[in-house]
Amino acid sequence: MSASIRPAQGSDLNALVDLEEQAFNGDRFSRRQLWHLIHRANARTLVVEAEGQLLGYGTLLLRRNSHNARLYSLGIAPAARGHGYGRQLLEALEGLCPDLGCRLLTLEVRADNRTALAMYRRSGFRLMSWVEDYYEDGCAAWRMRKVLAVEQLAR
Repeated sequence: MSASIRPAQGSDLNALVDLEEQAFNGDRFSRRQLWHLIHRANARTLVVEAEGQLLGYGTLLLRRNSHNARLYSLGIAPAARGHGYGRQLLEALEGLCPDLGCRLLTLEVRADNRTALAMYRRSGFRLMSWVEDYYEDGCAAWRMRKVLAVEQLAR
Protein backbone atom coordinates (compact mmCIF):
# COMPACT_ATOMS: atom_id res chain seq x y z
CA MET A 1 0.00 0.00 0.00
CA SER A 2 1.50 3.31 -1.10
CA ALA A 3 1.31 5.93 1.65
CA SER A 4 1.89 9.66 1.73
CA ILE A 5 2.88 11.99 4.54
CA ARG A 6 1.43 15.47 4.87
CA PRO A 7 0.70 18.12 7.50
CA ALA A 8 -2.37 17.43 9.63
CA GLN A 9 -5.43 19.56 8.92
CA GLY A 10 -8.57 20.41 10.83
CA SER A 11 -10.50 17.96 8.67
CA ASP A 12 -8.32 15.14 10.10
CA LEU A 13 -9.57 15.69 13.65
CA ASN A 14 -12.17 12.87 13.76
CA ALA A 15 -9.70 10.40 12.26
CA LEU A 16 -7.00 11.52 14.72
CA VAL A 17 -9.34 10.97 17.66
CA ASP A 18 -10.15 7.47 16.36
CA LEU A 19 -6.47 6.73 15.79
CA GLU A 20 -5.61 7.89 19.32
CA GLU A 21 -8.16 5.40 20.70
CA GLN A 22 -6.75 2.57 18.59
CA ALA A 23 -3.05 3.28 19.04
CA PHE A 24 -2.80 3.89 22.79
CA ASN A 25 -4.16 2.07 25.83
CA GLY A 26 -3.82 5.14 28.05
CA ASP A 27 -2.33 8.62 28.17
CA ARG A 28 -4.46 9.55 25.16
CA PHE A 29 -4.96 13.04 23.82
CA SER A 30 -8.49 14.36 23.99
CA ARG A 31 -10.27 15.84 20.97
CA ARG A 32 -9.57 19.28 22.41
CA GLN A 33 -5.85 18.57 22.84
CA LEU A 34 -5.57 17.23 19.30
CA TRP A 35 -7.37 20.28 17.94
CA HIS A 36 -4.96 22.51 19.86
CA LEU A 37 -1.92 20.65 18.50
CA ILE A 38 -3.14 21.17 14.94
CA HIS A 39 -4.36 24.76 15.20
CA ARG A 40 -2.73 26.64 18.06
CA ALA A 41 0.27 24.96 19.61
CA ASN A 42 3.82 25.75 18.61
CA ALA A 43 3.94 22.31 17.04
CA ARG A 44 4.05 20.45 13.76
CA THR A 45 1.82 17.42 13.26
CA LEU A 46 2.19 15.15 10.26
CA VAL A 47 -0.09 12.30 9.21
CA VAL A 48 0.56 9.24 7.09
CA GLU A 49 -2.34 8.09 4.94
CA ALA A 50 -3.08 5.58 2.21
CA GLU A 51 -6.19 5.30 0.09
CA GLY A 52 -7.84 8.09 2.09
CA GLN A 53 -7.31 6.31 5.42
CA LEU A 54 -5.26 7.83 8.23
CA LEU A 55 -2.68 5.24 9.32
CA GLY A 56 -0.66 7.25 11.80
CA TYR A 57 0.50 10.63 13.01
CA GLY A 58 3.42 12.27 14.75
CA THR A 59 3.79 15.60 16.53
CA LEU A 60 6.84 17.74 17.22
CA LEU A 61 6.58 20.31 19.98
CA LEU A 62 8.72 23.38 19.56
CA ARG A 63 9.87 25.87 22.14
CA ARG A 64 10.28 29.50 21.17
CA ASN A 65 13.88 30.75 21.20
CA SER A 66 15.19 27.20 21.53
CA HIS A 67 17.09 24.85 19.27
CA ASN A 68 15.36 21.83 20.82
CA ALA A 69 12.30 19.99 19.57
CA ARG A 70 10.39 17.25 21.36
CA LEU A 71 8.77 14.30 19.66
CA TYR A 72 5.55 14.61 21.59
CA SER A 73 3.62 11.73 20.12
CA LEU A 74 3.94 9.09 17.42
CA GLY A 75 1.01 6.75 16.89
CA ILE A 76 0.36 4.10 14.25
CA ALA A 77 -2.95 2.25 13.88
CA PRO A 78 -2.51 -1.35 15.05
CA ALA A 79 -3.53 -2.75 11.64
CA ALA A 80 -0.86 -0.61 9.94
CA ARG A 81 2.06 -1.54 12.20
CA GLY A 82 5.07 -3.36 10.84
CA HIS A 83 5.04 -1.60 7.45
CA GLY A 84 7.58 1.13 8.25
CA TYR A 85 5.09 3.97 8.69
CA GLY A 86 6.46 4.89 12.11
CA ARG A 87 9.98 5.16 10.72
CA GLN A 88 8.74 7.20 7.74
CA LEU A 89 6.89 9.61 10.03
CA LEU A 90 9.91 9.94 12.30
CA GLU A 91 12.14 10.72 9.31
CA ALA A 92 9.65 13.26 7.97
CA LEU A 93 9.36 15.00 11.36
CA GLU A 94 13.12 15.05 11.72
CA GLY A 95 13.32 16.48 8.20
CA LEU A 96 11.35 19.52 9.38
CA CYS A 97 13.96 20.36 12.01
CA PRO A 98 16.56 22.18 9.90
CA ASP A 99 14.03 24.74 8.67
CA LEU A 100 12.76 25.15 12.23
CA GLY A 101 16.27 25.77 13.56
CA CYS A 102 16.25 22.66 15.75
CA ARG A 103 19.52 20.93 16.58
CA LEU A 104 18.31 18.46 19.20
CA LEU A 105 15.33 16.10 19.33
CA THR A 106 14.13 14.59 22.59
CA LEU A 107 11.36 12.13 23.41
CA GLU A 108 9.99 9.88 26.11
CA VAL A 109 9.03 6.31 25.33
CA ARG A 110 7.38 3.62 27.44
CA ALA A 111 10.02 1.39 28.96
CA ASP A 112 7.98 -1.68 27.93
CA ASN A 113 7.62 -0.63 24.28
CA ARG A 114 10.53 -2.60 22.82
CA THR A 115 9.47 -2.00 19.22
CA ALA A 116 9.51 1.79 19.60
CA LEU A 117 12.74 1.72 21.61
CA ALA A 118 14.43 -0.28 18.85
CA MET A 119 13.13 2.06 16.13
CA TYR A 120 14.37 5.14 17.98
CA ARG A 121 17.77 3.59 18.64
CA ARG A 122 18.13 2.57 14.98
CA SER A 123 17.26 6.16 14.06
CA GLY A 124 20.14 7.49 16.15
CA PHE A 125 18.42 8.35 19.44
CA ARG A 126 20.40 7.65 22.60
CA LEU A 127 19.17 6.91 26.11
CA MET A 128 19.45 9.90 28.43
CA SER A 129 17.62 8.95 31.60
CA TRP A 130 15.08 6.64 33.21
CA VAL A 131 11.88 8.27 34.47
CA GLU A 132 9.95 6.29 37.08
CA ASP A 133 6.14 6.28 37.06
CA TYR A 134 5.93 8.46 33.93
CA TYR A 135 2.71 7.11 32.43
CA GLU A 136 -0.75 7.10 34.01
CA ASP A 137 -0.60 3.33 34.54
CA GLY A 138 2.68 3.65 36.45
CA CYS A 139 4.95 2.47 33.65
CA ALA A 140 8.39 4.05 33.54
CA ALA A 141 9.80 5.83 30.50
CA TRP A 142 13.14 6.24 28.84
CA ARG A 143 14.03 9.80 27.95
CA MET A 144 16.00 9.79 24.71
CA ARG A 145 17.71 12.37 22.54
CA LYS A 146 19.27 12.79 19.15
CA VAL A 147 21.72 15.48 18.18
CA LEU A 148 21.15 16.34 14.55
CA ALA A 149 24.13 16.06 12.22
CA VAL A 150 25.75 19.25 10.96
CA GLU A 151 24.92 18.20 7.37
CA GLN A 152 21.20 18.12 8.25
CA LEU A 153 21.35 21.66 9.62
CA ALA A 154 23.16 23.00 6.56
CA ARG A 155 20.31 22.06 4.18
